Amino acid sequence: MTTIDLDARFDPRELRNALGRFATGIAVVMAQDEEGPIGVTVNSFSSVSLDPPLILFSMARSLHSLARLEKAKAYSVNILLENQQEISNRFARAGEDKFSATPWEIGPSGAPRLVPAHAIFECVPYAHYDGGDHVIFVGRVVHLHAEGEGDPLLYYRGSYRLLAAIAQEG
Repeated sequence: MTTIDLDARFDPRELRNALGRFATGIAVVMAQDEEGPIGVTVNSFSSVSLDPPLILFSMARSLHSLARLEKAKAYSVNILLENQQEISNRFARAGEDKFSATPWEIGPSGAPRLVPAHAIFECVPYAHYDGGDHVIFVGRVVHLHAEGEGDPLLYYRGSYRLLAAIAQEG
């Protein structure tokens, strides 16, 4: 009988490189509280359920604004367009005013949202789960908007990619 070693350790770089072989879209999660707007770039977005309409994303426990996000009454997940790499970079960095140079508005849920975005999912919190060094957020979609045209911004093997470029690499 084979035993599985649940304490197996992997070189973090080797694990990251292997995970990087899965192309992901890039999103910015936004919320607002009494201190003002919050925004963070994520690529850990996924659908969970159509009925009820649920999505998920995860946030590192080391994130400075994690406690604020966990208490948010609503948040938006903004799927980025291929020409929004600078927005992705801006919201991936800590310690700067991310919103002053970014076009955004308050959505119907009360959460900030990008203008434009490839798709926007406005959510209310449904659940939070322990995800090791991350917290997994599950949100119930209460409003959505999808732009008519454009391709998504993608991340693959450690860098931004265009949909056509990944298709050519096959």
